[in-house]
Amino acid sequence: MELRTVVATVESGEQDTVLKVLQIYNQEKSQCFTFDDEEREERKKMAQLLIKFLERELQPSCQVTCLESIRILSRDKYCLDPFTTKEGLKTLSRHAGIDYSEELIREVPDLDVILESLKCLCNIVFSSPRAQELTAEARLVVGLAKRIKLYNERSLPHEVKFFDLRLLFLLTALRVDIRQQLAQELRGISLMTDTLELTLGVKWMDPYEVATEEGLLPPLPRQETERAMEILKVLFNITFDSSKREVDEEDAALYRHLGALLRHCLMISADGEDRTEEFHSHTVNLLGNLPLKCLDVLLTPKVRPGSLEYMGVNMDAVSILLDFLERRLDRGHKLKESLTPVLNLLTESARVHRQTRKFLKAKVLPPLRDVRNRPEVGNSLRNKLVRLMTHIDTDVKHCAAEFLFVLCKESDTLSREKWRVFKCSVGRSCCLSCQW
Repeated sequence: MELRTVVATVESGEQDTVLKVLQIYNQEKSQCFTFDDEEREERKKMAQLLIKFLERELQPSCQVTCLESIRILSRDKYCLDPFTTKEGLKTLSRHAGIDYSEELIREVPDLDVILESLKCLCNIVFSSPRAQELTAEARLVVGLAKRIKLYNERSLPHEVKFFDLRLLFLLTALRVDIRQQLAQELRGISLMTDTLELTLGVKWMDPYEVATEEGLLPPLPRQETERAMEILKVLFNITFDSSKREVDEEDAALYRHLGALLRHCLMISADGEDRTEEFHSHTVNLLGNLPLKCLDVLLTPKVRPGSLEYMGVNMDAVSILLDFLERRLDRGHKLKESLTPVLNLLTESARVHRQTRKFLKAKVLPPLRDVRNRPEVGNSLRNKLVRLMTHIDTDVKHCAAEFLFVLCKESDTLSREKWRVFKCSVGRSCCLSCQW
């Protein structure tokens, strides 16, 4: 169907006719993500008409169809102007059920309307700095936080929860002021930690230990995994500077509670290897934001049958982090983005917890049996990390060197001498590798 025909029909305003035409348009363009420049003005006009049409009293089926058309148009970043006005965003947020207003507004009972509105808002906020600014002024984060707080009481479908969380992630990623508002005014760390706990469906054995049955834990279902990852990303945004500042006892208890949940995230798998890797990656990123003194929850669980014990401490979580590090090393793809978070986390954990450092040193730097080969030659974890010390990326090189240095850093003279010889050996190897 030609776009001119669709625009003319919407302009006529007859609900039943508009519904039929938009249904055809949506079906034809459902997988359209690129648009012709020649029809740009027509699309802008259609966008203006659809926002006005949506403000009328319409049947839910017509609202959903109209919103589906808006979602398709919102994929074109050059046609967002009609949607990035105060009135346009207010209309969409009202249909999404997250409009922040002191006035009494009508309830939007239809969940399909809420879902389509959230999808539209995600597209628009992602592509438009103006929309990001207006959503901050409209305090949409308050409406989102209120609904998320009711997840335990209201039965909402997965898709609505997911796009609530996706929109919250986009807002906190793109606007520092919204990030601060959620973290401070709306007590976002506590809110999102509770939401993560609800999503994971955990029970507690001790204040900082999740109860687990003997044997392998079942994988987290796909929908719960998707929501959990969005929650982890939101928490990452609002805890970005937490590791760099001192926290009082109340905040420390909150972060330890969150840390215990993150330890549980490391211990479980998702549906499939790739999804598990992604899930663990978001978990590692967030663990790196926690205050250093709160990382002790990784070692808190008691040693039980089947646990990995070292110096009387449960090292299951640290061992998983080490395995995660080696998988990232073996993959060798985008090392800076994929490797530095887990390297930094292990480095700081080793720096503040003696048992962790001793365990990591025993695993990464065991006593040498063969001193004939250079330290970067071989397939052990030690060899792989030493090779990183000659990596072209300075950040990767420094992270690897710092990690190895912390593991070697002991009070006795012998260990310091070992580290000096170790560095010299790597330095000579680096010089040799530069010869043409």
